Amino acid sequence: MDRRTFLASAGSVAAAAQLARGSTVAAAMPGAAVEGIVSSNRGPTYGHSVCRWCYGGFELKDLCARVKAMGYGSVELLSESEWSVVHDAGLACAVANGPTSIVEGMNRRETHDRILKEAERLLPLVAKAGIPQMIVFSGNRRGMPDDEGLANCADCLRRIMPAAKAEGVTIVMELLNSKVDHRDYMCDRTPWGVRLAEAVGDDRFRLLYDIYHMQVMEGDVIRTIRDHSKWIGHYHTGGVPGRNEIGMTQELFYPAICAAIAGTGYTGFIGQEFIPALDPMESLRSAITLCRDPRAG
Repeated sequence: MDRRTFLASAGSVAAAAQLARGSTVAAAMPGAAVEGIVSSNRGPTYGHSVCRWCYGGFELKDLCARVKAMGYGSVELLSESEWSVVHDAGLACAVANGPTSIVEGMNRRETHDRILKEAERLLPLVAKAGIPQMIVFSGNRRGMPDDEGLANCADCLRRIMPAAKAEGVTIVMELLNSKVDHRDYMCDRTPWGVRLAEAVGDDRFRLLYDIYHMQVMEGDVIRTIRDHSKWIGHYHTGGVPGRNEIGMTQELFYPAICAAIAGTGYTGFIGQEFIPALDPMESLRSAITLCRDPRAG
């Protein structure tokens, strides 16, 4: 064995040992193994949120009390009748429900007038409730070419932007997978979403990057977050495969992903959107530890 081969071999062994050690540490204390991935300079941190629809078995008031005690600061994806419940519990709502559905969204021009009317009704209420963002969806393709759908979505969003800017509310369109959960959904890949954001060209429009959905569709999550963070306004979690708990039994390593998010300077909320297969509250308690912001110390 020559010197170069020896050094390469020794380096591989050392790296493997370090990786194994990191995995053991992460299993015992999630997040500890990735502490050094971001700068040690402490600064503003992101918050933790829970997506309401995943916990429909709990009354909203009860859910708020339980997650607040764990350190969550938000319960999200709420309709206007629910906003006051969260507010009264001392929590934020990171994202309000908007004027579209997953299937019937902005990619068809015949929906635009109705969407605009409802958006202009909702946005002042969202702002008054102190909610920073409102969710929208592209809609399904139903044979429509992606370029045509993108142009239609951009036109609809540009019509909404004046109201969003006037109220100080950011519109976020969610990236969803069309492979498993939402067959035929158009906004199903990050490059398409980035092209849309560029076409809209407004700071009040951003993408909701769902980590679960984009792992299913395209993978390369950490690189994507780093490369396109300027277009991302919110994040959702979920375990792959299955969309269940985000612990150590699935293919996404959330401590490293969240360290990458922190490294972009993100200070919004990360929303837990997994469907619990185990005890829901224990799963949420574990998730907030896994997704700890390394900047928090």
